[in-house]
Amino acid sequence: MTDTAMDIETVQTGEAQVKDYFALMKPRVMSLVVLTAAIGMFAAPGGVHPVIALATILCIAIGAGASGALNMWWDADIDAVMKRTANRPLPSGVVEPGEALGIGVALSIMSVLMLSIFGNIFSAVFLAFTIFFYVVIYSMWLKRSTPQNIVIGGAAGAFPPMIGWAVATGGISLESLLMFALIFLWTPPHFWALAIFRNEDYVKAGVPMLPVVAGDRATRNQILIYTLLLFPVAMVLAFTSVGGPVYFAVALAYNARFLWGAWSIWKRDEATATADKFKTELRVFLESIGYLFALFIALGIEIMLRALDLSWSGWPVLF
Repeated sequence: MTDTAMDIETVQTGEAQVKDYFALMKPRVMSLVVLTAAIGMFAAPGGVHPVIALATILCIAIGAGASGALNMWWDADIDAVMKRTANRPLPSGVVEPGEALGIGVALSIMSVLMLSIFGNIFSAVFLAFTIFFYVVIYSMWLKRSTPQNIVIGGAAGAFPPMIGWAVATGGISLESLLMFALIFLWTPPHFWALAIFRNEDYVKAGVPMLPVVAGDRATRNQILIYTLLLFPVAMVLAFTSVGGPVYFAVALAYNARFLWGAWSIWKRDEATATADKFKTELRVFLESIGYLFALFIALGIEIMLRALDLSWSGWPVLF
């Protein structure tokens, strides 16, 4: 997944510490990967032994950390000129590029091999493809070549629930595809709200983000379009075997809030946005961080209710 966390730490000097190597693996992104993969696995039919579940979640977390380390290794040059990322371990000089590369490659191999043992071959291949997609397709190719980098590259961050589902079932399903679509459609409006706010960073770094290439008005249009597309996908998931009334209520509330935020961004003109230093765009970005956490936690509650035989038996499953 793309790292959208605001960097608020001061520049570090001296030798690397454990926390610096941990930062290399993008722990904020890793936490969302772990959550969505775990929900995908536990929501799947058949169930997974707790020991196997813990081991496979660890494998997926390591794979996410490997992707983060390799992304930071490749992007060290542009991270150094962007205010949001200048304090990361590589541009701040705390971690050497060779260290980041070695850690990323080693963890990638370890995570895939371990998942093939604790999970199954299909899920391990899926994880390997996800790491490849994020590092090579997104970081090395799309990010610096097209304003659609976030749209296409966002697929990498949307794969974890499908990997979790594959651990439990050995395949994919409509439910796992909808969880993928939920993250995939959320990524562009979430990240483009930040891109408008941080436009100068991307101009300096020469990254062709949508606001840089097409302008803020086109970006505002796209934010609204993707948020409108996200709404029905999120709600359809409520009427599958993994959904229920708790998820429905949470999804309705958070999608309404997200849509209102996208509408607020869309109707603003550039003079107003510049005058208040993109206050609305930053607010919507920060609020959208909690969107996926809330919806996947709601799915987790539905899983627990079903396990305790407390779910509403009359809830319609239409898909």
